[in-house]
Order: sequence, then structure tokens, then C-alpha cells
Amino acid sequence: MAQTPHIAFIGAGNMAQAIIKGMLAAGYPTDKISASGRTPTKLEQLSTQTGIHTSTDNLALCQAADVIVLGVKPQMMADLVRSIAPAVDASKQLIVSVAAGILAHSIEAWLGQKAPIVRCMPNTPSLVGQGAAGLFATHQVSAAQKQTATTIMQAVGLAIWVEGETSIDAVTAVSGSGPAYYFLMMEAMVAGAEQLGLSHDTAQQLVIQTALGAAQMAQQSDQSPAQLRVAVTSPKGTTEQALNTFNEGGFSQLCGQAMAAAHHRSEELAQLFKA
Repeated sequence: MAQTPHIAFIGAGNMAQAIIKGMLAAGYPTDKISASGRTPTKLEQLSTQTGIHTSTDNLALCQAADVIVLGVKPQMMADLVRSIAPAVDASKQLIVSVAAGILAHSIEAWLGQKAPIVRCMPNTPSLVGQGAAGLFATHQVSAAQKQTATTIMQAVGLAIWVEGETSIDAVTAVSGSGPAYYFLMMEAMVAGAEQLGLSHDTAQQLVIQTALGAAQMAQQSDQSPAQLRVAVTSPKGTTEQALNTFNEGGFSQLCGQAMAAAHHRSEELAQLFKA
């Protein structure tokens, strides 16, 4: 690979744009990033905002790239990969997929050749630079290519490698779908606070700041979340009463069941879009 790989984003939606802007903010050279899409006006806007080269010509961008990031929706992936196959040289290029439920084997089948492939499962907080992504590499991926994939995803948050491709389904259930779990908790807490007499705005501000503070404490502390929970729970106090109510309702078991359901659906999608 080139010393500073040229990265082509095929599909310039919100996630791709977040990654591009994160990489540029981290100092990645503007002339080493390009992006394609189907809407010229949106591409022109992206080019104006970032200075990168944009095009509607997928083949041209792929031919000039060291890394090809596939950022289209899962249902569009088969047709896209087949269309760019003539421009892909697996001996020189890395394929990075950020589409949920698309197996590396399927991408190879659509390309018509074995290829170094990295699968990524990012999440929506990537849009504000606080993402959490799981990554899996096929055995064809070199150490340099793996480092490039890390650089791409670390531009918008945490990037963690997993050993097996099936672990991407678990990542989907934890961090991929995870933001919605917290949003649901916030939504319920805001409603509960309003029932206790607080205004909607006051409740929402308190709930969001509390979630942010708790997350930062957990991130910065050398204690586990369980230890932090115990530390803030005084015997026979208000917090203990609330936690007892959660436990009586089977909160922990329900969380586990919900994550298992997300995991199962991720496995189903992988089979649905399988080549």
C-alpha cells in the first residue's frame, strides 16, 4: 500500500461524511480522500465543505484508490460490488465494508475474487465523534491495511478488533444498536420526571446531563460500572429504592433478552443478504 493510502468512499451518506470529516480533522490529507454518490448536488456540497474530490463515477474512484470503503445500504451492496468488480485489484486494494449484515464471503463472491476485507460495525454517535466500532479482518488483510482501517474508524471514536466474523453480530447487539437502548432509557426517565412535576425542558436537560456524566465517570474511573453503582447506592436511601424497583421488574434479564434479540436479527440479516 501507499505510505498514505488514497481512500475512496463509495456512498457518501451521513456515516461516510462523519468519517471523512473526522479523518480530515485528525490531519488526514484532503487529496487522499475521495467520495462518490448518486446525487451531484449533495456531492458538490460535500466537496465545498471538505475540499475532497467527489464524483458519480464509482469505477474511476475505485481504480485510483488504495482503500475502497463500501458505505451503501445492505440491500444495495450486491449490485454495487458487482458493478465495481472490474476496477478492483485485490492484490493492491483493501475493501472496507460498513454495511450491517454483509458477510466478507458475499463481498468476495460478488467481486469474483479473494480480497482483503475489513468489516466494520460503527454506530450513530460517530456523527458527533463519539462512536464505538467493532472491526473484523479476513486473513488476506495485511498489518498495514489493518492499521489503515483502524485510522479510518478511530477518526470518529473507539475502534476495537474482534477475532471472528460472527462476533460482528454481537458488536451489533451491543454498540451498533446500543445507542437506542440509552435513548429509550432517557425517554422513559424524562416521562417519569414530568409525572413527578418537572417541566419537559427541565427533565430533559437533567436526564441528558446525568447520562453524559455517568458515561464519563465510567470511562474515566478505574472502577467497574458495578462498583460505581454500589458506591452511589446508600443503604436504605433513595437510589437503593429505585434500583430495587428495577430489579423486581427483571431489568437485567430484560436487557439480556433485548440484546439476544438484536444479535439474532443480525444473524438473520447476514443470511438474508448472503451471496
